Amino acid sequence: MTMWVFGYGSLLWKPGFEVTESALAVLPEYHRSFCMRSIHHRGTDEQPGLVLALDQAEGAQCHGQALAVPTGRENETLAYLRERELVSAAYLEARLMVDLRDGRRVEAVTFVIDPDHVQYCGALPLEEQAQIIARAEGGMGPNAEYLFNTAAHLRELGIEDADLDWLAARVRGMLG
Repeated sequence: MTMWVFGYGSLLWKPGFEVTESALAVLPEYHRSFCMRSIHHRGTDEQPGLVLALDQAEGAQCHGQALAVPTGRENETLAYLRERELVSAAYLEARLMVDLRDGRRVEAVTFVIDPDHVQYCGALPLEEQAQIIARAEGGMGPNAEYLFNTAAHLRELGIEDADLDWLAARVRGMLG
């Protein structure tokens, strides 16, 4: 049985593992949101950035991409993803059902936000998000770069995300 990983943010443009198949997918009951303070990759303890997470919400849908892992590489891929995504324990690893564009329904390894974690910051106003993203930088680079890459790859995939488009335009304007 194929192991799938659901990508909705940086996994879209930097999976970091071999992918044998990718398919547009929808994860029900979650939405993509800048609801996690980043103190490692895109910010610091002194000046946290924001990264995307899957925030649970009744009736929500997150459009993203399901990524198939090569047979025999499952353990290696899980180890890589856990090291990458679980660095501060703000994400929870889950196996959730996603609907692929071609009609298949598959279980996917998915990293969702822990709403009880100290780094959770759901429902920040978009303007506040833009202010944070424009000035934060962490070990993986500027927070704005993360936003711009994700927004660009969503557009390339034909996935609309009005909030990310607004944020990208606003942060570009702030950075000049």
